[in-house]
Amino acid sequence: MGLCVFDLDHTLIRTPLDLAAMAADLRALIERACGPLPARPERYRVGELIAWSKTRAPELEPAVWALALERERRAMDAATLEPGAPEALAGARRAGFGTALWTNNARGVTVPALERLGLAALLDLVVTRDDMRALKPDPDGWRVIAEHFAARPGGGAASARAATTHDAVVVGDSWVDGLAAAAVGVPFVAYRANDTDLARWGVTPVARLADLALLPDWLARRLNGLVQ
Repeated sequence: MGLCVFDLDHTLIRTPLDLAAMAADLRALIERACGPLPARPERYRVGELIAWSKTRAPELEPAVWALALERERRAMDAATLEPGAPEALAGARRAGFGTALWTNNARGVTVPALERLGLAALLDLVVTRDDMRALKPDPDGWRVIAEHFAARPGGGAASARAATTHDAVVVGDSWVDGLAAAAVGVPFVAYRANDTDLARWGVTPVARLADLALLPDWLARRLNGLVQ
């Protein structure tokens, strides 16, 4: 069995979540309490700010997480299906792939959105930030995925191998997803990703899709050795 692992935001669902705006709000919260962060040419990212609060101002970390969660909840309440998402998940399963979600969002807002949009039943596993030790692009979420599929009935060595070889793919819209996949040696399928960002971070997808509904056909051809 193959394994197809999906990102959430702007891959399976569309949300108004603006990570740059969230990062700006988190930075403002931190700087109000701790003073200005060191200047640098590019903006601080959400994961970096959370990591900074964890190590440099642990008393502030709960407030940082609370602000991030409030922004996520607001975005998830407005989430809609990405065109082709149900077809991609159902088609991947018909092609013999297990399906998993790997997201930096919280479980408490992710699962209700999946259920409301009819995607929960099409996923064998949902991995959120509550399940992993570090956010993507850190690859720790893959540890959870690999352990789950290795432990399934009929699993063992074959299923573990499926979670760590070319029989698995990660599908996402961002260089963050691509770096996480590369860190564990899993091919990355870019869905409507920004090519400039991918090039900047050295991410080389095995495929680029503008229509998620085309994914099952690509997966079937890959299993049959028709594409690399």
